[in-house]
Amino acid sequence: MDIKTASALRRLRLVSAPEAVSFLLLLICSVLKRTTEFNAVPVMGAIHGVLFILYVIFWLDAWNRTKWSFGTAALYFILSVLPTGGFFAERKLKREAEASVIAARARKEKEGVVGGAGA
Repeated sequence: MDIKTASALRRLRLVSAPEAVSFLLLLICSVLKRTTEFNAVPVMGAIHGVLFILYVIFWLDAWNRTKWSFGTAALYFILSVLPTGGFFAERKLKREAEASVIAARARKEKEGVVGGAGA
């Protein structure tokens, strides 16, 4: 995985959890608006809107760079519109990144052994 692809996945991962938190807070604010005098929906709506737009932009960039299948890309998008989906997306992206690092290290070690044996 090249550095730009890794960066795209990292950006998507880093915005996933805050986007999920803002969604949950927006839902709570919506309930509070209807049950009390407290109305933070305009503020939370704006914050969540910005985070959702960032998520979609980073999702498109990651999809373009990683060449995910349509199913994988759709899964990450669906997770963005579920109230706690961002947490699952963040965890899945973290596991993907760790697996990628492990695979890259294994390739380097294998190349080092193969390259070192022939010298």
